[in-house]
Amino acid sequence: MRDAFDVLLLPGDGIGPEVVGAAREVVEAAADHFGIGVRYEERRIGGTAIREDGEPVSRETLEAASASDSVLLGAVGHPDFDDAPVRPEAGLLRLRKHLGVFANLRPVAAIPALIDSSPLKRDVVDGVDVLIVRELTGGAYFGEKEESETKASDLSVYTRQEIERVARVAFEAAKRRRRRVTSVDKANVMATSRLWRRVVSEVAEDYPEVELDHVLVDAAAMLLVQAPRRFDVMLTENLFGDILSDEAAMLPGSMGMLPSASLGKPGSPGLFEPVHGSAPDIAGDGKANPYATILSAAMMFRHSLGRPDVAEAIEQGVSVALEAHFSTPDLGGNKTTEEVTKAVSKWVAAGEGVM
Repeated sequence: MRDAFDVLLLPGDGIGPEVVGAAREVVEAAADHFGIGVRYEERRIGGTAIREDGEPVSRETLEAASASDSVLLGAVGHPDFDDAPVRPEAGLLRLRKHLGVFANLRPVAAIPALIDSSPLKRDVVDGVDVLIVRELTGGAYFGEKEESETKASDLSVYTRQEIERVARVAFEAAKRRRRRVTSVDKANVMATSRLWRRVVSEVAEDYPEVELDHVLVDAAAMLLVQAPRRFDVMLTENLFGDILSDEAAMLPGSMGMLPSASLGKPGSPGLFEPVHGSAPDIAGDGKANPYATILSAAMMFRHSLGRPDVAEAIEQGVSVALEAHFSTPDLGGNKTTEEVTKAVSKWVAAGEGVM
């Protein structure tokens, strides 16, 4: 196992610097405990990059990302740029395309200590464990765009190769889980979805041990809040995956609990980030929930750095902190970002016991 890594930090906008700082503190506690070395480089992305560099992500930052072992990102976006010709989010899209991270993994699990934080009934949420696999570099987000005062369009394009490679990620994941893939599309209306359904069905033939079903996206949205335990691995395209994973944030009670991993070819740098946005309205107030970014760092160690032992320690640290009622305001608690971070770091550094 490797014991030295280069990690690029991209804090971004709003609460991004706070939650990335929290994750770095936990990673440093884990590094000390496991005797590994982590070298950091920090660069700008999003609104901060537009202000300082004149663009949402610089060529130098993209090159630094390619040269790293992994990238840990906070959040991008700020209302100051809502009507600007270039938005902060363009930097994130460009980074994803540059790294070739085509598969976005978003785990959504019921956390025993937080079940009552969910707006859904306990008997609906209890036992939920879903992995959303979202295609990340195709579809309407990356298609040719037209925009004027009277007409706008976003071209959605998918190729067989793009669908097949993300489908294989989903089926491989399902083999390690409960062996069920639900492919979400809109095949009754959209041509891209009909191709999606055909290709996913063909890929399924290579995985006879995995059960496949197809669900239209509107029905999937309903089932996520009505019967979420029916899902194991949910596979879908870029736009649908973005919307459904945000909806799924209500299962554990807050978007502040959802990490993500964006992966490309084996051996290439992965991109790890919380699902939530930049929340500029609470930036600097100590209210930001760092758990999603801390858990994203755990995913970084598992999926990109080859250290599942470190990932498990960080995840256990989060569980212990939550059981000890270290909850931020979005979870119904009164703990600050710093208090949560120190609680997780303390457990990870010790590797045992409770707080």
